[in-house]
Amino acid sequence: MTNSSKPIDTIQQCLANYACELTWDDLTTEAVHATKVRIIDTLGALTGGFFGPTCQIARNLAARLPNPSGATVIGTRLKTTPDMAAFVNGTTARYVEMNDAYHSPGVFGGHPSDVIMPVLAVAEHAHASGREFMVAVVLAYEVYLRLADAVVNPPGFDYTNYICAGTALAAGKLLNLSSIELAHCISIAVVPNNALFQSRTGHLSMWKAAAAGQAGRAGVFAALLARAGMEGPHLPYEGKAGWCDHVARKRFSLDAFGGHGNPYKVQETIIKPRSLCAATISSVLAAEKVAPLSNIRDVDKVTVEVYKKAKDYVGTDENCWNPDSRETADHSIPYVVAATLIDGTASPRSLDDAHLWNPDLRALMKKIEVVENAEYTKAYGQHPVEHHTRITVIKRNGDQLVAKVGGDQDDLAAHKSDAEIENKFRGLTEDTLGARRSKAILARLWKLDRIENVGEIPAAFVVS
Repeated sequence: MTNSSKPIDTIQQCLANYACELTWDDLTTEAVHATKVRIIDTLGALTGGFFGPTCQIARNLAARLPNPSGATVIGTRLKTTPDMAAFVNGTTARYVEMNDAYHSPGVFGGHPSDVIMPVLAVAEHAHASGREFMVAVVLAYEVYLRLADAVVNPPGFDYTNYICAGTALAAGKLLNLSSIELAHCISIAVVPNNALFQSRTGHLSMWKAAAAGQAGRAGVFAALLARAGMEGPHLPYEGKAGWCDHVARKRFSLDAFGGHGNPYKVQETIIKPRSLCAATISSVLAAEKVAPLSNIRDVDKVTVEVYKKAKDYVGTDENCWNPDSRETADHSIPYVVAATLIDGTASPRSLDDAHLWNPDLRALMKKIEVVENAEYTKAYGQHPVEHHTRITVIKRNGDQLVAKVGGDQDDLAAHKSDAEIENKFRGLTEDTLGARRSKAILARLWKLDRIENVGEIPAAFVVS
C-alpha cells in the first residue's frame, strides 16, 4: 500500500484512515448514549433468540472448536475462536428479529446492529475496555451506513456485505492494526465475501438469520488474517474487477463521516417495537388498534394499505400467502396481520408451528389484500422516513373497523425512551435470566463506559 508506483484505492484508504483516527474523545454525548442503547437492545435480542434451532446448530458447531483464549459463545461458558463466536452470537442476536433497522430514502440499510456481537467477540478476545468496545461499535456503524448511503441498493446483493466491511475495520481497530494493516483488512473482507439477496427472497430458510452471523465472522476473520501479516487484494473497490463496478455497479466516494460536527450514524437507526421484519411492523401496529376480533369468521375482507416498498417486499409474492417457515411468515404482511387480528398483537410466539399451521389463521389470510397507497409511498420516500399504514376490516354485515398508524408517536421510527428500551430488554431476558439478573445487567450496561474489561459482559448472560 505504501509503494508510490502503485495506484491507491481512495475508498480503501479513506476507510482505513478513519478507523485509525477515531477515538473516544471524538464521540459526542448523543453518540455515546445511542451506542449504549443499541448494545443493550442487541444483547436483549440475543437472549430472546437463544433457544432458536438456527442458534442451537451454530452453538453445536462452536462446541467442536474450543479456544480458551478466544471469545465466549454468549449464554454459555464455552469459548471458541473469535470468528466462530462472531458467527454464533451474530446469528443468535439476529434470530428473533428484534435488532435495529435503518431506512433512508432509496436505501436498503438492513440491520446495522448485526455488527455488535461480532465486534464484542473481538473486544473480549483483545481484553478491551467498555470505551474501546463502544468506539469500535460506532466505527462499525459508520462504515456500514456510509457505504449503504453511498451505494443505495446494489441489485442482487445483500445488506450483509456492509456488516462484513464494518465488522472488519472495527475488529482491526480493536486488534491495534496499523493503517496499512487496516487497508489489507478491508480488502480481505470486501473481495471474497459478497452475499446475495437470495437469502431473503421468496420462501425463506433458517439461513436468513445465519447470513448476518456469517458476514460478521468473515469480517473478524479478515482482521485476524491482517494481524497475522496477510496482504489483501490490490484496489478492492476501484480496481477493474473491484467492488464499485461489480457489486455497487457505480463509482462512489465517501465524503463525510461522523465527528467534527457531523452526527454519527449510530444515532439514526430505528429501534424495533415488535419482533418482526421491519417492513411488516407498521401493519401490525395498525392491526393492533382493532384487535383482537371477537369472531374472525365474521370477517369478509381485510385491506391493508402500505407504502410501495412494503407491498413489493412482503405483500406481493405467493409465499406471503403460503408461508412454510417462521422466517417466511415473519416476512408476510398477510400472515402477521392475521395473527394480530386473532391474538391482539404479534410476537415471537406468533411464528410457532401452532400459529403457522392454524387453519383459522390460514383462512383469514386469504381474505387479506395488500395495496399500495401513493401518499404513504411519498411519505416513505422523504426524510425523515414515515411508515404509514391503514387497515380496514369489513364484516359480513357491512360494519367496518378502520385504524391507521404512521408519522407520529405511533410511527415505527418514533424515538424510544430509555424506559421503553429497558422494558423491551426485560421482556426479552427475564424468562431466561430472571428478573433480578436482568435488572442487574441493565444497570451495568448503562455504565458500559466505566467497564475496564468487556469480558464481564458475556459472563453475565450464562443461561442456567
